[in-house]
Amino acid sequence: MMSEIPVLESQQCHHVIQKINGDPIPIYNQIMSLCDEPVNYFWLGRQSFQPVWDLQKMIHAARVENRIPDVVLLLEHDPVYTFGKNANRDHLLPSYSKDADVISIDRGGDVTFHGPGQLIVYPILNLRDYRKSVSWYMRSLEEVVILTLKEFGIESHIRDGMTGVWIDDEKICAMGVRLSRWVSMHGLALNLDTDLAYFNGIIPCGIFECGVTSLNEQTRYDISMPQLMESFMKAFKAVIQPTLEKYEEL
Repeated sequence: MMSEIPVLESQQCHHVIQKINGDPIPIYNQIMSLCDEPVNYFWLGRQSFQPVWDLQKMIHAARVENRIPDVVLLLEHDPVYTFGKNANRDHLLPSYSKDADVISIDRGGDVTFHGPGQLIVYPILNLRDYRKSVSWYMRSLEEVVILTLKEFGIESHIRDGMTGVWIDDEKICAMGVRLSRWVSMHGLALNLDTDLAYFNGIIPCGIFECGVTSLNEQTRYDISMPQLMESFMKAFKAVIQPTLEKYEEL
């Protein structure tokens, strides 16, 4: 049975919106100084991919060494196609948009697109404090997204044998993670008002028979990024954080 989203006051999220500009150290130091909760949320605004990947690695290393509590990064990316470590390079089609970067990374999964109009979420969590289970973590992330969409009147679901969240035969949220020493990296991309034409240049996640969609394609009113982020954090706190709280009570 899915969790119910509680009625909460405005979610606490630190806003760190300066451009990283190739050097993540100032943002990393700021994040380190602001972490004062078991799970800490940071909105980074719009950023290019590589510096945020470098930032993730730094936070991940600090989390492995218990120098920092859990961190959830929320942001938008400049246009980029990313390949998972076992991706098929042929799934990037000759027609792909040349204004987007192309980067191979260390997450699972095939090729996907990140860009403006997507809520990108990178949870950096020590699963030893939750459950040491990759399947639990992935199903929990999917449940968070399903609950988030439900807040906007959108019914969604998972598909057997596939990761991510779907509306009928169209994917609205792609997921790909990496775990090292039970600490997570990477995460998910939830389409809000993304330019879906970028997906015409790939076979998304290596799935030939399905399409992609977005929240604003599925609703009759515009949803803002702050609204979506707020609902996502509520759902995350309802689904995933209680597992941490139960662990801390043991």
